[in-house]
Amino acid sequence: MKLFVGLGNPGAKYAQNRHNIGFMALDRIADDHGFTPWRSKFQGQTSEGRLGSEKVILLKPDTFMNLSGQAVGEAMRFHKLTPADVIVFHDELDLAPGKCRLKTGGGHAGHNGLRSIHQHIGADYDRIRMGIGHPGHKDRVAGYVLSDFAKADQDWLDDMIRGCSDGAADLAAGDGAKFMNAVALRVNPPRSGTGQQGKKPAQPAEKKKKDSPAEPEVDNRSPLQKLADKFK
Repeated sequence: MKLFVGLGNPGAKYAQNRHNIGFMALDRIADDHGFTPWRSKFQGQTSEGRLGSEKVILLKPDTFMNLSGQAVGEAMRFHKLTPADVIVFHDELDLAPGKCRLKTGGGHAGHNGLRSIHQHIGADYDRIRMGIGHPGHKDRVAGYVLSDFAKADQDWLDDMIRGCSDGAADLAAGDGAKFMNAVALRVNPPRSGTGQQGKKPAQPAEKKKKDSPAEPEVDNRSPLQKLADKFK
């Protein structure tokens, strides 16, 4: 069994915030893979289903971001799971918008949701780092993550979330490489007819038609030069 955790803040006020991208990813997985309706449990909202052969619990904490670890710890203990069974989807300032990375263990890099989870279950869990970009200065971070995605973000955001859903079964099975490939195919799909993105096939050089007559040469000699050439 796996526990997929999406980080965010509860309520309509925060639903489209950059900080809520983890909630968005879990909503897409639940919808695409026929999970049960969401219900209140473990200080959060949970949904259950199967991804491939693996049973998976989805959890969106209702504790607000800074206390996310309370819900995660309670759900993990109830189902007798270890940190290795937990996968957390969260926003990542240090990745460009649309970039996605899988990471196991390590620090929380100042992310308050991860900080809380560290306090309750330790650091040895997997994270899906979903890039949202950085506002440029640390003083602007709080306002940035708690503001909605811009209209210009919608295409890459939808692609990344759908990619996470496409690869969810591989993630549950422990195949991180296949999961990352599924995301990449959504975010950077290969161009049709080519093996590499952005490269155009070389154009063949234009061939001369065999039957086309040769162009006549122009004689620029003066009459005197023509007469002199006759006697050479």
